[in-house]
Amino acid sequence: MKEIEIYTSRHCPYCQSAKSLLARKAISFHEVDIAANSEKLEEMVSRSGGQATVPQIFIDGRHVGDARMLRELERTGELDRLLNG
Repeated sequence: MKEIEIYTSRHCPYCQSAKSLLARKAISFHEVDIAANSEKLEEMVSRSGGQATVPQIFIDGRHVGDARMLRELERTGELDRLLNG
């Protein structure tokens, strides 16, 4: 299985939605809470090409986007392909 990283912030409903989707699929992930560490916020913005909103999701280091994009990847079946391909 590929490595999933998700940059989040506490009390963010979009972050909760993305984490719930991954949990329903039994996909483990590494969560990075940017609220607790401003250096991690800067890291996320740099890695995501300037995106400053959470969540930002990476699969094996590749930026796939936010919660909306994760749901779209799931809807089209692309998420499974990315995770298993």
